[in-house]
Amino acid sequence: MSKDFEVIDESPIFQGFFNLSQFRLRHTLYGGGWSKPLVRELFHRGRCVAVIPYDPATDRVVLIEQFRIGALSDKAVPWLVEIVAGAIEPGESPEAVARRESMEEAGCLLGELIQIGEFYTTPGGCSEKVSVFCGLVEGDVKDGVYGLVEEDEDIRVLVISLDEALAWLDRGIIDSAIPALALQWLALNRESLRTGQA
Repeated sequence: MSKDFEVIDESPIFQGFFNLSQFRLRHTLYGGGWSKPLVRELFHRGRCVAVIPYDPATDRVVLIEQFRIGALSDKAVPWLVEIVAGAIEPGESPEAVARRESMEEAGCLLGELIQIGEFYTTPGGCSEKVSVFCGLVEGDVKDGVYGLVEEDEDIRVLVISLDEALAWLDRGIIDSAIPALALQWLALNRESLRTGQA
């Protein structure tokens, strides 16, 4: 089967902090031929970076907690425990964003960055693709409140053991996909990071 698609037309629906477009398109089918014309909305988010800061010497991770509009209708308290993340600005590398956001959101200086992978977060309707890293912490990191005032950020930093973070994941306290993925990767690679074999 040849995988092909055709965009019939694209119309902007909304342009603001984020952009939303409506597409009319069709694509080839596994059974042969083409689909009927489909109408789909696409939320434009672009490229982002997420990083889980980890200190192999103390076996602790740096997590953040902040208000999230996406959890507003689902949770009585829409504050999520996540990992450091941010958008890639023009001219920035994913690695530079990981380091910048770690300082802005957590007051955390990173040494070595290990790429976990690149992932689409919600490809059914959003273009966001996230480069996920594990960043080895340099220096001491403290609990506290961070974030850029000009971006209206109010971010609480939580420095906890990896075992506690994994227990939070198991109990559903951490219920966002990218942090879950990063923590599971860290659980699988913990020993090699702690022995310097990563």
